[in-house]
Amino acid sequence: MKITAAITGVGAYVPDYVLTNKELETLVDTTDEWILSRTGIQERHILKGEGQGTSVMGIKAVEQLLAKTGTKAEDIDLIICATTTPDLVFPATANIISAAVGTKNAFSYDMQAACSGFMFALATGAQFIQTGTYKKVIIVGADKMSSIIDYTDRSTCIIFGDGAGAVLLEPNTDGLGLLDQKLCSDGNGEPFLHQKAGGSRRPPSAETVAGREHFVYQEGGTVFKFAVKNMAEVAAQVMERNQLTANDVAWLVPHQANKRIIDATAHRMGVGPEKVMLNIHRYGNTTNGTIPLCLADYESQLHKGDNLIIAAFGGGFTWGSLYLKWAYDTKTIQ
Repeated sequence: MKITAAITGVGAYVPDYVLTNKELETLVDTTDEWILSRTGIQERHILKGEGQGTSVMGIKAVEQLLAKTGTKAEDIDLIICATTTPDLVFPATANIISAAVGTKNAFSYDMQAACSGFMFALATGAQFIQTGTYKKVIIVGADKMSSIIDYTDRSTCIIFGDGAGAVLLEPNTDGLGLLDQKLCSDGNGEPFLHQKAGGSRRPPSAETVAGREHFVYQEGGTVFKFAVKNMAEVAAQVMERNQLTANDVAWLVPHQANKRIIDATAHRMGVGPEKVMLNIHRYGNTTNGTIPLCLADYESQLHKGDNLIIAAFGGGFTWGSLYLKWAYDTKTIQ
C-alpha cells in the first residue's frame, strides 16, 4: 500500500502593522498607482519591535496549526523551517520555534532556498512520511523580509513583507497528498539576486554596513524574465507528465512575487484567474511565507480531492512545481 504525505492542516500569521503604498510614497520616490500596476501589491505587513525575529511569526503559525488540528505538540516528529531571514546564524530558527511550542520529541532544522524554500521543504518533509519514518511533520515558511530591505531603495522596498505559515504533513493511503514534483536550481543566477554581505565570504564589518551591503540586491528585469519563463514552464511540465488539463486543476498556488509572473504562469498552464490563489495585494512578497499564507487564506474553499499545482521561483536561482491532491474538507478540522 503506497504511503503519500498529505497536508492535514494549515496555520498562518502576519504582524499587525500594515505598510501601505501611500506610506511608501513618503519614504521613496514612488506612487501607489506605479506599485500596483507593476506588482499587484497594495500593502504589506511588517513585524515591529525590539528583538522580534522570524521565529515570533513561525511560533504563532505553528500554535494555530496545532490548535486547529487538535494535535499535541509532543506528537510532532519533525519541524522544518524554510526561511531566508533566520533569527540567528545559529541555532536554527526551527529549533527556536520547536522549543517555544513544546515539540519536545521532534528534531528540527532550517532550509534555505530563497523564495522556493517552503516548496523545497515540503518536498523534503514528505520523504520522511512516504518512507514510513515519521507520522507527523510540520513545515514552516516564515520570513521577516523587512530586516534585510533597504527602505531607500524603491526597486525592492515596495515588494516585500513579513509573514509566516505552517502545514502539517501526515501519512495517507488513499492517493491524496503530494504526488509529483520537479525542483530546479541554477547558481549562475547569483549575481542578479543576492545579499552582498553578512555571510562567510563578506562577514559583517563597519565597511559592509556603511556600504549598505546587508540588504537585498536585485536586478529586477533579469529576475523577472527568468522567473516568468521558468516558473511557468515547470508548472506546465508537472501538469503534462501527470496528464492534467486545465479543467483538472482546481487551484494554482503560486509564489506571490509579482502579479505579472503569476498571470504568466496561469496563462502557460491554461488556467483562468478564478483558479489562481492570489493575496499579493494584501501581503506583498513574504518569501517563504507566501505559499502557506495562500493555503490558509483559501482553506475554506478547498475540498478533498482537489488538484493543486504549487509553483515558486527564488534567488539562487531556485524554482520548481509540486502536484498534490488536497486531503480534507475544512469543516472536518475546525
